[in-house]
Order: sequence, then C-alpha cells, then structure tokens
Amino acid sequence: MGRKTKVALTVGAAGVAAWAASKAVVKPKPRTFKKALAFEDPVVLAKCSGMKDVPDMTMTAFKKCAELGVNGFSVDIRLTKDEEIVLFHDEYLDQTTDFSGRICNYTLAELQQADAGYMLTDKDGHTPYRGTGERIVTLQELLLAYPQLLFVINLMDSPDTYEGSLMPSKLWRLLEESEAEDRVVVTSDFDEQTDRFNLYAQNKVATGAGKDEVKKAFGAYSSKFGHLYTPRADLFIIPEKIGLFRMNTESFMSFLSNLNVAVYYENVNDKETIEKLLNAGAAGFITNHAEAMLAVMQQINY
Repeated sequence: MGRKTKVALTVGAAGVAAWAASKAVVKPKPRTFKKALAFEDPVVLAKCSGMKDVPDMTMTAFKKCAELGVNGFSVDIRLTKDEEIVLFHDEYLDQTTDFSGRICNYTLAELQQADAGYMLTDKDGHTPYRGTGERIVTLQELLLAYPQLLFVINLMDSPDTYEGSLMPSKLWRLLEESEAEDRVVVTSDFDEQTDRFNLYAQNKVATGAGKDEVKKAFGAYSSKFGHLYTPRADLFIIPEKIGLFRMNTESFMSFLSNLNVAVYYENVNDKETIEKLLNAGAAGFITNHAEAMLAVMQQINY
C-alpha cells in the first residue's frame, strides 16, 4: 500500500469518526411551534399582483382573492417618507400608478393621492380602473380588514437603506399594536432583516428564511452533517429548483419538517406538479393565480 493511499484512508477514517462523534453528541433542535403555521391542510396564499383584471395590491384585488377562499395573503411592504408601512412591490411608482419616483420619497397622505389603477390595461387596450379611486393600501388596513387570514409579510427595503434600517422596529410595533403576532410570518430575501426584526419580536412571531438561510439548509441536507443544522426560520418559501439544485424532493421536505419548518412553494401552476408536491409533503403554496390554484386543489381533494 502506497503512502498516498494510507494518507487517504487515514483522512477518510478521521472524517467518519468526526461524523459519528458529532451525531452522537449533537441533536437537531427543531423550531418552536408557531401558531401562525398551525394548519391541518395545505394552504393557498394569494399575492394579489399580476392578476390582469384588477390592479395590483389594491383592496379590490385583496377582496377578490379573499372571496375565492384563500387562506391568506403574501404581501410586500415598504416604508414611506413619514415612516408608514404600505403594500407595494416595486421601489418605484411608475409601473402601476400615475406617480413617479420612489415610495420612500412620499408621505402616506401623498401616496394615497396616487391612482393605483392607472396602468392596468385590459385585452382591448382600455384602462377600466383609471380614475375609479383605487389607491395604495397600508399594512394596518389589511390586517384590520382580514383578521381571520394568514399574512406572509416580505420586507422589501434593503437593510443598507435608511428605510430598511427602520422597518424591523416599525413592523414589530405595528404587529404588536394590531395584536397580529400569531397570524403573520415575517420574511425577507435579506436574512439580516429578519434577524433584526426578531431582536424586537423575540421569537414571538413566525419568520421566513432568506436566500442565504435556504442555501445553508440545503447544503446541510446534502452533506453528511445535516444533524448539525439549526434552522433560523419557521418557513421556507422556495421554488422547485434553485440553479441545478432540486428543492422539491420528499427527503428535503422531510428534513425540514423534522425541524418543525414548513415549506411553501411559489411559481407553481400545473396540476401534476402541485399534486406531486402535496404528496411529497408541501405545506402550502403562494401564487399569483389563486383561482386556478384553488380549482386544482379541489380537483385533487385537498
């Protein structure tokens, strides 16, 4: 046996020993139960944007989705100039309203003068909601309007911005005042934002995983050291694939489920895929096509 072979075997044996030792000593630590995610059946959350027949994230859109029977909403939030929390996806107003510029450059009173139905065009080129009173909605308004529904709240402002630095504390204060702690999940692409929020919430509110946390979890799952992974979030909102990596396997969902982490999928529309994910253990879906999603769920008896 050559020297290189002996070294390789020694290193391999040491690795196995380290794995066995860590598995004997370290036990996975599941997330604490969160009431917001306590659903017996898979849920459907509506984004209420890109619906084509109603303006994005307006009360008209939320009302239509609620009437369909969704379990709740997934909403994007931003901070205004006077530090109010509004529902809006884009940083700039030009795409959906008759205003221009950034959300953070306007007060709430100014923003609510904007026509939120201004840009919606139907198949015939008409603008049926222009001038009909559609306006930008605050998070507080929606929480009050639908106290029975679940909200996934996505912090859009980067933590490096002034607005982003204030958002975690502002959001916590609003949730506390609205007594909504048990019916929301707070998430962000920036894990730093969720961590900042949790400094105020102290694990009283369910949180979602950002991009880095998802990568970390998948890396742990794919390795021999998954037992060392401690989740920092209660919910993963993920697509079926990220790059070359499949996020839709039963084993990955089981890995997260054993840690008391729920998995919701987004950007899924066809019946076959929805059924496959449900059978694999998906806890829910976030969709721009709530009516079609609910119809599929009914067809497959969920």
